[in-house]
Amino acid sequence: MSRSWERKVRKNMSKVNKDRKKNGTSQLVLNTEKNDKFTGRNIMAPILLVVFVLFFSTFQLTVVPDYKPNAMFWVTLSLYIGLAVLLYYRKPYFTIGKDYVQSRRFRGDKRLAATAIKGFRFQNGYVTVIPQKGAPWTFSRMLNRYDTNEMTQKVKVFAGTHNITFEEK
Repeated sequence: MSRSWERKVRKNMSKVNKDRKKNGTSQLVLNTEKNDKFTGRNIMAPILLVVFVLFFSTFQLTVVPDYKPNAMFWVTLSLYIGLAVLLYYRKPYFTIGKDYVQSRRFRGDKRLAATAIKGFRFQNGYVTVIPQKGAPWTFSRMLNRYDTNEMTQKVKVFAGTHNITFEEK
């Protein structure tokens, strides 16, 4: 089946399930795919943005002589703070499906089929997906608050199922 058809089926199924839930009947579950989803929390980028805003504003207001903040100054500060809030509430995730892995990268959601994965690397607090092409995807306990121990177990099962090499350090 094509992916667009699968998306239509999932969309219609969610509508039907919402209506059935409102009516108090049981929900339909047809051909649902079992996947493991690990969510994290992005804390470093918002902290760095807020520190930048504080540094920028104190530098402008104290060091630069005769500086009077105008509307553009306050708009710039508020936009940086808004970006920090957006990055904080936009949770990063890592999904392990039947024959793919998926994650939210900086430019959007990316999906790698099992055939497009060269290997996996596990370190204490880090899980790295090494694709055939492109940069490796690194998921960190410290940076994004992932449960890397549980991720390591699930990724090992995925790698064993699809004969993908993995190394532990």
